[in-house]
Amino acid sequence: MKNQGKHLAKKMFHGRGLERRINSQEKEKSIENQSLDEHNLYFLNLHGLQLITLEASQIYSSLRICILCKNFISDISPLQKCTKLIKLDLHSNQIRMLPDKTFWSEMKELKLLFLHNNSFVKLKNVCSLSACPNLVALTLYDCPVTLKKGYRHVLVNSIWSLKILDHFVISDEEIIENWPLPERFSTFNKRLFCDITPQFFKETSYERELWQVNYIIAKINKIVAHNSPVVILQRWIRGHLTRGMWLKHYLNWLQTRRYQVPGKKINLEQKVKERKFPAFEDLSFFRETEEKQIPDERKLQPQLAGQVTSRATQTDFPHRRWSI
Repeated sequence: MKNQGKHLAKKMFHGRGLERRINSQEKEKSIENQSLDEHNLYFLNLHGLQLITLEASQIYSSLRICILCKNFISDISPLQKCTKLIKLDLHSNQIRMLPDKTFWSEMKELKLLFLHNNSFVKLKNVCSLSACPNLVALTLYDCPVTLKKGYRHVLVNSIWSLKILDHFVISDEEIIENWPLPERFSTFNKRLFCDITPQFFKETSYERELWQVNYIIAKINKIVAHNSPVVILQRWIRGHLTRGMWLKHYLNWLQTRRYQVPGKKINLEQKVKERKFPAFEDLSFFRETEEKQIPDERKLQPQLAGQVTSRATQTDFPHRRWSI
């Protein structure tokens, strides 16, 4: 009986030891999983939870999209380590002061910043956002600072990367002084209106929020491309230069090659009479001979250039439609 009691006691002791080992292993695994989750956490949504302060344990350095709207937050300094943020939504809080330029200079990937419906008063404090290098969209409406004289002018000329402020895309008239523009390109024109207020869904996710960020940026870029005279002029000049370079290379190619279709021999004089090819005066260059005599470039190039551009809009030659 005594021996059986000893054996039972040993079994119970070893069983408790195994339970302790299993529990310790489970705790280690849970800690590892938490650390992995913290490392891979890209999206944080604390919308409308009536938060007063931000705790460092709730904020992770790997955050890409952070939604903290409709709370009672007054200090956002714990977000300093979130240097990979793309979108930061802090609207409808009780923020009075923004951090200094060192805070915003570290957020090199931040593009969308929503700060409307807060308690900002000092315009100089809001100008610290000029240190944010890639900020595209900013909202500050329904804040006391918007009542300051020249509020929009100061912010537009302080944050160089900014494309939209509140509900209107920044016009060239606001950036370039003393440049009279038509009404279409004027400030606060209806063509420059863009609603970028964030939309909230019950079942949101990181992928959906990232899609929304890309959609907003694409919508802003589209408005800028069609309503900015500087961008329109740049597009025209760039297109003209590329077409000119392409035409020059094509004319050089004509001087060294003959008109050929793979597997076919073409009688060029007959095709010219049928008006299926441009009528060049000197057809001896294109005749199918074994010895090709290349004419002088100074004589041939003006003729080719003049005749190609004169037929640039013909429907018989869809591969030669150049607008020069």
